[in-house]
Amino acid sequence: MGVLTYLSELYSDFTDSLNNKKEKKQFQMVEIKIRLDCEGCEKRARHSVKGMKGVTKVEVEAKESKLTVYGFVDPKKVLKRVRRKTKKAAVMWPYVKHDLVYHPYIAGAYDKKAPPGYVRNVNDDPNIGQLARASSLEERYATAFSDENPNSCNVM
Repeated sequence: MGVLTYLSELYSDFTDSLNNKKEKKQFQMVEIKIRLDCEGCEKRARHSVKGMKGVTKVEVEAKESKLTVYGFVDPKKVLKRVRRKTKKAAVMWPYVKHDLVYHPYIAGAYDKKAPPGYVRNVNDDPNIGQLARASSLEERYATAFSDENPNSCNVM
């Protein structure tokens, strides 16, 4: 009995190690910014990722120049495939809704090219992120010595 138990444990460990090597991909929403000039561009962008393994849904929003892919996919592979198949410059969606940023109109967040209601995602940028996430207390102290504040304290 000892030999059979040993062999069964050895076999189960071996099969578990084979199964663990292949990780399951999580369901993701991948948003890509790509220039969509006409209906042909929309169709080409949609068909570039529609045949990918793991893709469940593809949405194209021409007014926002946005391609959204839903499924069990790797974002880097989706972006690479869109670039290769459409032969257009494509980047990950750099914008967030302006409601999610405390100060959407600071220099780094506001972008004239952004679709209406969106600003650049500054939470990931370490240089601009501090200004965008400033609390009301920090803002009050900063504006107390500002040149734009008519009631500011002039210490100089």
